[in-house]
Amino acid sequence: MDNKSNENEEKPDIKKERIYAKTLLYYSRKDVQEAIFNFCKKRETVPRYYEGFGKRPDTLEYPGDILQQVKRGATSFHCSEEIWSDPLKISTELRKEEFEELREGWDLLIDIDCKWFDYSRKAAKAIVTALQFHGIENLGIKYSGSKGFHIIVPFQAFPKEINGIETKKMFPEWPRIICEYLKEISRPILEKEILDSGNEYQKLSHLQGIKCESCGNMADAIKETTYYCERCRIEETTKTKDQLERKCGQCRKPMIKKNEKEFYSCSKCNLDSKKNPNNFSPSISLDIYSILGLDLVLVSSRHLFRCPYSLHEKTGFASIVIKPEMLDNFQPEDADPLKVKPVPFCPEPKEDEAKELLLQALDRHKKKNPLAPQQNFSERKFEEVHLDKTKMIFPPCINNILKGLKDGKKRALFILINYLNSLNFTKEEVEKILYEWNAKNDPPLRDGYIASQISYTFSNKKMLPPNCDKSHYKDILVCYPENLCSKIKNPVNYTIIKMKSNSREKPEKIKKEFKKKDGKKEKTN
Repeated sequence: MDNKSNENEEKPDIKKERIYAKTLLYYSRKDVQEAIFNFCKKRETVPRYYEGFGKRPDTLEYPGDILQQVKRGATSFHCSEEIWSDPLKISTELRKEEFEELREGWDLLIDIDCKWFDYSRKAAKAIVTALQFHGIENLGIKYSGSKGFHIIVPFQAFPKEINGIETKKMFPEWPRIICEYLKEISRPILEKEILDSGNEYQKLSHLQGIKCESCGNMADAIKETTYYCERCRIEETTKTKDQLERKCGQCRKPMIKKNEKEFYSCSKCNLDSKKNPNNFSPSISLDIYSILGLDLVLVSSRHLFRCPYSLHEKTGFASIVIKPEMLDNFQPEDADPLKVKPVPFCPEPKEDEAKELLLQALDRHKKKNPLAPQQNFSERKFEEVHLDKTKMIFPPCINNILKGLKDGKKRALFILINYLNSLNFTKEEVEKILYEWNAKNDPPLRDGYIASQISYTFSNKKMLPPNCDKSHYKDILVCYPENLCSKIKNPVNYTIIKMKSNSREKPEKIKKEFKKKDGKKEKTN
């Protein structure tokens, strides 16, 4: 026994030896050092020594620090979402105000991790689609090195403040709100991806439920059961979520179940499948993200995540940056350290590119938590309009979109849905217009994607399309302004002004003449 114990103790850790064999060769590369260092500027950056992390706080002063720490046994590097003026001044003894003074900003970092790599990839695609739907094109994606992905939206894409509240001070509150919002709006996209995957979906067949099409929430299965008491000859009908034993109200003896029917009911919309059978359809359960083990909320103070191009101890793969269009075909083997060609993780965003996302997330959070002490973050008030849809006058940008596009179709869809919804087009009318428009696109968007965006839009508060001064219209080459365009803030205003101008009746000039007739005054036109 003693000999065997000694043999086991002396047996080398193969995985550990493999990763150490790679680290010195890999981290010696100047391009890898530069990629890690450039991303980690002003971030708390901590080395990991295979089994555990190094001291905190720590940071990188020069690219060469990476190789020096590797020579001391470091196998990977991990950094913060938060951006600090001086990371070395961070201390657990600091008060909240002192943390906020040190913090210069934060990136929105979404961690997608699942024990099934394919589902992590589908979830990453769903999140990217949801972000692009909100006009965010400059986002970063990197493979985690194992079974997940990290998606980043740079701090520079967010407004510096909302209603006088500094964005940099709202960590981790605002990133958490955004992540929960993204989980909610990307859920139908992820469902569609899984449902469309054929045999793959059978693995998750137990997650299936029934969804209310009106609001998108999962419906309750209600059992309508008729019970009969043989002794008292009494019949009763109950509606419950669970099967329960029923006792007679008079003799207290168990009643016999006579018949049972099941239907579905939405507690939010007060609709049921008996009266509205077409309103309910099969869907995956609401908590699909948690069931799949997907964690989107990597948001807490001083939380660290794996740096881009850092190695992963368990797999030996590098945490490489990829493009959104690479997600479909990406495999872990593509992150072989020997094949790595570093590119920046954080793209250069446009000013206020993520403003709409932040406002929508804050408004949704307020709606779901009405008792929470929050300010009204919505900067644009929506005013109901009622115009004759048969004589609708569209602004130039909308007319150009409706001709069909080759590029920027998702951003155009975002504009069209909110434009039409703001003008009180019904869901059916919007569907008809959008599917006809999509047929003109080259290539067209998937019908499932359009359906999920329509469903989301009509189950939430109305929202105006982006203002005319935003880059949305110029980026997709549909902005060719007329004289009126320079005087309005939003495409909806163009339609309202034009429609009211055309429908305004000119007052008739009426001359009132009074003629005396039989001693009375007669009014004639």
